[in-house]
Amino acid sequence: MNQEASESQQIALVVGAGQGIGLGFVRQLLEGDRVNCLYATYRNVDSELLQIDDPRLHCLALDIMDEAQIAAVVQKIQAETSALHHVINCVGVLHDGTMQPEKSLRQLNADQLLHYFQVNSIGAVLLAKHIQPLLKHRDRALLATISAKVGSIGDNQLGGWYGYRASKAALNMFMRNVAIEYKRTCPRAIVVNLHPGTTDTELSRPFQRNVPPEKLFSVKRTVQQLLTVMDGLQENDSGEFFSWNGDRLPW
Repeated sequence: MNQEASESQQIALVVGAGQGIGLGFVRQLLEGDRVNCLYATYRNVDSELLQIDDPRLHCLALDIMDEAQIAAVVQKIQAETSALHHVINCVGVLHDGTMQPEKSLRQLNADQLLHYFQVNSIGAVLLAKHIQPLLKHRDRALLATISAKVGSIGDNQLGGWYGYRASKAALNMFMRNVAIEYKRTCPRAIVVNLHPGTTDTELSRPFQRNVPPEKLFSVKRTVQQLLTVMDGLQENDSGEFFSWNGDRLPW
């Protein structure tokens, strides 16, 4: 499957497509003719992703905490195509088994903080490092990373959730840096962070009790809203942080 990039040949990669918003992106990108070829990564072999039957879909196992795996996945893609037009990174962790977001300083521990940064921050910038050659082409390209409004320092009025907030703030800084470098190396690439809103996924489920029904989005609605934002982005939007409704968010 040797693919050559062109305006009519839209090739995409969704990272963290095994569940939640990432899986929703895969389903909607495969609807109609949005993409000709879609790569999607997963961690869990029981994922619904692996049940999708579409010749355009190519599933790749990836743990974003392992840089060697990131490099290997990118090499596999490079062996088949010269360019990617959309890269959407949906990987993120808020809670995991006994790991829960901290409510106070008393609950902080170094291992949990490191885990937050490994998943939510470091993996994203290492992905940007390795995917860069596939975004060096003459067509419009997009590197979009799912962040969170709670990672905004300017918006933080409640405190708490130390590791999650700080790792998302670090993610925002990493991708801002990437956007600046990509302007020199991948001038047609738009690099943005996106706040999806509270979405009905495993990540948010334990924290939905106080969310008004109109503020709790289905995965399908979230993906549709984010695709609308992404479709409207211009090259001068690179390096910015957008909410699901297109508003710019403060750093």
